[in-house]
Amino acid sequence: MTALSKFTPGRKAVLVNVPHAGMVIPDDILATLTPAGRAIPDTDWHVDRLYAAALQMGCAMMVATHSRIVADLNRDPSGAALYPGASNTELCPTSTFGDEPIYLDGKLPDAHEIERRRRVYWQPYHDRLAAEIEAIKAKHGYCILLDAHSIRSTVPRFFEGKLPDLNLGTADGKSCAPQLALEAFAALQSVPGFTAIHNGRFKGGYITRHYGRPDLQVHALQLEIGQSCYMDESAPQPYDSAASAPLRQVLGKLIDTLVSVRSLSYSKLAN
Repeated sequence: MTALSKFTPGRKAVLVNVPHAGMVIPDDILATLTPAGRAIPDTDWHVDRLYAAALQMGCAMMVATHSRIVADLNRDPSGAALYPGASNTELCPTSTFGDEPIYLDGKLPDAHEIERRRRVYWQPYHDRLAAEIEAIKAKHGYCILLDAHSIRSTVPRFFEGKLPDLNLGTADGKSCAPQLALEAFAALQSVPGFTAIHNGRFKGGYITRHYGRPDLQVHALQLEIGQSCYMDESAPQPYDSAASAPLRQVLGKLIDTLVSVRSLSYSKLAN
């Protein structure tokens, strides 16, 4: 089986996690998918490449290899809705963001198959992520987890109109120290030409909410990027370094801010 993640170790207290850029779908699952499902349209295209500055600055990075269609790593394994009362996709999504069916008639994953995927794909990834967070914390005294995502800028199923370019989520202030959130958001606003919001439509998914424990010196933030910032959204395009340069400048400032947190006292981080 293809490895579930690619991990690059770092020397700083920051870990960038990219759970939705993977495109691998095992053959047995692929055979059950509609053409819409096979196109993996809801992939967070090129997100790992957008954070090249993080690697250059010494941050660790973990990138999922498998598509979110196999098992969504940013969903609660219990099946609890991420945003109660709103439209949600599942641990094993059954429809695309465009509300197209992912599975052929009669091929929807049943409870046994969902549990198998949780055990085979979801759990090992989270075991590794948890271990790397603890290793960073043991070395530095704290860990800052940045959960990195992107999405089409217009998705009527989930939100009205066009999404802001940069959507920072900290679980309504619960997943990281307030001072850290303020400085991170300031970094996102430091480069002209981008719109930004904090704890708007996207407040952070399961990963941010589950691992973000400021009381235990683990500070988690999610950044959801509108894909119009760096690519043609009409169809997945090859990575365009020139088109993504302004965005990468913003992300570089964000990463620099997170890395610089080491100069703050742990008590300030925890308050």
